[in-house]
Amino acid sequence: VIYINYMFNILYHNKIYNTKTFNLLNLKLLNKLMLNIIQNINKAFDHRIRLGIMSILMVNESADFNMLKELLGVTDGNLASHTKALEAENYIQIEKQFIGKKPNTKYSATKEGREAFTAHIEALEKLIKKS
Repeated sequence: VIYINYMFNILYHNKIYNTKTFNLLNLKLLNKLMLNIIQNINKAFDHRIRLGIMSILMVNESADFNMLKELLGVTDGNLASHTKALEAENYIQIEKQFIGKKPNTKYSATKEGREAFTAHIEALEKLIKKS
């Protein structure tokens, strides 16, 4: 990007491009750059609850249902629907077991989920830096 802007400046100062053309080329370059960044923003993480679930699972090996519910301050139904959506994308793994006679649901991020979430966060950071 820096090199391309440098070349535009040389062409502009040598009167090869007029101001209107120069601005149009800069705008097209900026649009292309922003489009590349936006394409890496993952719709699976567009809700604050899903973003929260993945954030927790990125820094913890696993988390159980009650831990996620308490940390995120959500209802059972909300948490269940968002974890199912992440599981459908293969971003989290759900393991159900019993501890004594009580059911226990444990969640962990998959390798694919970690990679997708990392790419999503990097795209958000790039977008913020470009703004």
